[in-house]
Amino acid sequence: MIAILQGIKSVFDALGATVMLPIIIFFLAWFLGAKPGKAFRAGITIGIAFVGINLVIGLMFSNLSDVAQAMVKNTGIERNVVDVGWPSAAAIAFGSQVGLWVIPLTLIVNIILLVLRITKTLDIDVWNYWHFAFIGSLIVALTGNLVYGLIAAAVAAVLALFLADWTAKAVQNFYNLPGISFPHLTSAPAVPFAIAVNWLVEKIPGLRDVEADPETIQKRFGVWGEPVVLGLLIGLILGILGYYNAGSWTTVATKVLGVAINLAAVMLLLPRMVAILMEGLIPVSEAAREYMQKRARPGEEVYIGLDSAILIGHPAAISSALVLVPIAILLSIILPGNRVILFADLAVIPFVIAMCAPLMRGNIVRIILAGTVILGIGFYISTSMAPLFTQTAVAAGFKIPAGATYITSIADGFLWVPWLFVTLARFLSIIGVLVILALIAVAIYFFKRNEKAWEVIAGAPASAD
Repeated sequence: MIAILQGIKSVFDALGATVMLPIIIFFLAWFLGAKPGKAFRAGITIGIAFVGINLVIGLMFSNLSDVAQAMVKNTGIERNVVDVGWPSAAAIAFGSQVGLWVIPLTLIVNIILLVLRITKTLDIDVWNYWHFAFIGSLIVALTGNLVYGLIAAAVAAVLALFLADWTAKAVQNFYNLPGISFPHLTSAPAVPFAIAVNWLVEKIPGLRDVEADPETIQKRFGVWGEPVVLGLLIGLILGILGYYNAGSWTTVATKVLGVAINLAAVMLLLPRMVAILMEGLIPVSEAAREYMQKRARPGEEVYIGLDSAILIGHPAAISSALVLVPIAILLSIILPGNRVILFADLAVIPFVIAMCAPLMRGNIVRIILAGTVILGIGFYISTSMAPLFTQTAVAAGFKIPAGATYITSIADGFLWVPWLFVTLARFLSIIGVLVILALIAVAIYFFKRNEKAWEVIAGAPASAD
């Protein structure tokens, strides 16, 4: 059995997301009733779109990582917890004992919940199952029990599916993505913080009246408010903060202008790639809707669960995230008790705050405030979890960078979901994980009783279907 699982995992690893996703989409669309030719074209189109999205995100990651490391170097700060980035965290997760089992385990859990009509989301984003494996591997490191880790991974998958269902209408409406949801544990955990921050802003006269969505900014400032120009201006500011002392004025100018034009390109190209993705997803979404209409109760839906990479191209999300980069570095300097130094994962901030945008109607000021709160709390979560994070990495064979006592990442080390699992398991062992499952069950019960009200709380318009 283990050999079979290792073989399946090696195939997924070798082919990668951009090859496997079109295959999965093809068979899924065909199963749902789309004609083979249409299903084939949908799969190929989605694969091409993800190639483009990954190229643009890679461009953004490269520029943000370089300028962020330059900014950190300029501050001269030193910490003993080093941010190694989400690729390292994913490698640790899939390299753990739980990582071997997480794909079949999550698929089984997802299918059971779909059959029982507990969830509407079919999570085909198998590469992001690493979040579930990572949580499970933390529990294994904490308890020494693989079964406990597998239970934790399954519970984390249930939580992701619930969060995807809860926020689906909000993200579908705001991002114009019909039939799509996001069971992504880098993005969905921000929603409770966004709700709290948005509620607080509404209580503050003056601040609550600030209109700062991209459309309003563009209308007020004309060409200077266009997303491409905003990306250019923010890139200039970030480049100056990072490279003002990089050498001669020609070197500084080259580096600064390079960051500026590349971030302007990201602002233009990401939405274009997402448009291509939607061209491929529409036939799948239509086939899923027809399939459910034939076999389910009237009005029942099924959502296709995807990576939140397709959300970060929105001007509100990417502009807010770029402003949050220097804010995150400032927080790492001034927060008392923080031991984390940021490096590799600053480019993940767009993913962390992408699902704040629907609730805040794209208001960049509010998204930045929510992001500042999330990151500020994240430094303390990360500092507290760093020893266990590092222990898990060592157990998975990860090489700790020279000069680092502990390691972390923004993608999972900063967020409340892994922290909640670890904190309850530390005091209650597996009972703590089952307490989380019970809390999720209660949330699902109340959500099912009044889905509309819950969806509005998460940012869906009151008039949405």
